[in-house]
Amino acid sequence: MVGDAAVPLPSPAPVADDVARRLLRHGGVQVLGRMPWSSNATFLVLCGSDHGDELLAVYKPQRGERPLWDFPRGTLCRREVAAYEVSEALGWGIVPDTVLRDGPAGPGMLQRFVPHDPEEHYFTLLERHADEFRRMAVFDVVINNTDRKGGHCLLGPDGRIRGIDHGVSFHAQWKLRTVVWDFAGEPIPPALCRDLAAFLGALDGELGARLSGLLDRFELDALAARTRALLEAGTLPEPDPGHHSLPWPLV
Repeated sequence: MVGDAAVPLPSPAPVADDVARRLLRHGGVQVLGRMPWSSNATFLVLCGSDHGDELLAVYKPQRGERPLWDFPRGTLCRREVAAYEVSEALGWGIVPDTVLRDGPAGPGMLQRFVPHDPEEHYFTLLERHADEFRRMAVFDVVINNTDRKGGHCLLGPDGRIRGIDHGVSFHAQWKLRTVVWDFAGEPIPPALCRDLAAFLGALDGELGARLSGLLDRFELDALAARTRALLEAGTLPEPDPGHHSLPWPLV
């Protein structure tokens, strides 16, 4: 469904991941329509090349971001890219390929579209994908996700869970709001702890340099502090009493 009416989505032929990466970064961008139920300007687009390769993507222009009282204006698209960088650095593949580039409405975020069944979401997928959601719970603490709705969890055609809509993440103050509380208080699996430790070390190198172009220094310091605190605690946090720990709507 694009815009106000259900329309058939184009079905480009599958492309290899390296081709998809090139299309997302350098392909032409054609707007197909506006995505429904989005608080910010969000468009479904088709990225194409002169060779005939095509890729569906989601485009969120910076100029279409709704001002928020607690996040600096014009930074949401950068936070989306930062979430992808963190996901890749951890080796978890939670966030679809995401880049910052120019588009038909100016600079913004472009993210590879995940074909999915919109009737499936966190609450319908939890029982079958508990380990992936446990990992997502850790990820959301690391990035301080303030808006993990159930509908932001997509089951891709490869059978893996992806997370989308990370524009309101990485605040320097603790603001975690998520539906993924089923693992609260549980020990973090050792494999995930090893990934967190490696990620923490990477922040002092090239990864930190890349993120410094997307987040401010206070947000970067808080990112490292949250990761360190998670490792020291060894368990996933419980919802804070008196804190609005759930997003709305839940899906």
